[in-house]
Amino acid sequence: MRRTPRVAAIHDLSGFGRCSLTVVMPVLSAMGVQCCPLPTAYLSTHTGGFAGNTFLDMTDALAGAMDHWRQLDLTFEAVYTGFMGSTRQMALSAAFIRDMQEKGSVAVVDPVMGDHGKLYRTYTPEMCQAMALLADAADVIVPNYTEAAQLLGLPYADVTAAPPEDTVRRLSKDGGRSVVLTGVSLRPGRIGAACFDRRDGSVSVVQTDFVGRAFHGTGDLFASVLTGAIVQGASLKEAARRAAEFVRLCAAHTAPQDLPPREGIDFEPMLGALATWKGADLEGIFQQE
Repeated sequence: MRRTPRVAAIHDLSGFGRCSLTVVMPVLSAMGVQCCPLPTAYLSTHTGGFAGNTFLDMTDALAGAMDHWRQLDLTFEAVYTGFMGSTRQMALSAAFIRDMQEKGSVAVVDPVMGDHGKLYRTYTPEMCQAMALLADAADVIVPNYTEAAQLLGLPYADVTAAPPEDTVRRLSKDGGRSVVLTGVSLRPGRIGAACFDRRDGSVSVVQTDFVGRAFHGTGDLFASVLTGAIVQGASLKEAARRAAEFVRLCAAHTAPQDLPPREGIDFEPMLGALATWKGADLEGIFQQE
């Protein structure tokens, strides 16, 4: 019997607010994937909408855990990275990715740096440069438009105005890595992602209905479902389609509750549907352009 696939998840852990590892771990577990966390930091809350949060830097512990896993000769179907607290963490993660790629791992990098045209307050120019180097080690990157602009060194307005198909091609670095650009809307009321698949050079766009409200944690939810689907063997386009539709399902469940956006998307009640979804359409709701 084949063992349960494993993902090494290098993200922060925020105690409240539904983001990072509190999203990554349950989502991957529901998808039948063993999540092996490597926390970059512990925060009492995420930084979006909260003030005075605690922050415990776990860089030294991260380095030690990576070394121990190397000594144990562990293998993972994927290494999946998110928020980083320092340039050293990014360098450690890039080295770990390269070591695991030699053993067959797929590297999925969510280059968390900002959103809505602005960098997160913890990010410096040096950290953005280090994130670009980490993204260079990836097989798949999952940026939003803000992060795409940073990686391309272009103004945010220029990137949002460009055709998304052109943007994912540019982000692929001449076809060297796959790209899933999130937050892509082809027309009002629709939202999804543009994909460049390095395996065949194909470009595609997946779209679903936009619920009409923004929630913290949707990027982590999208990238986690995407990673789980890739590990399950889905194509890049299909993985992005599944991720977009699951985020839509969770957003539709959350919107009527009128929760403060900083509490994040209420995805937990939807995990049962994700767990029983075996590649078929989730509740028959999947749509494609």
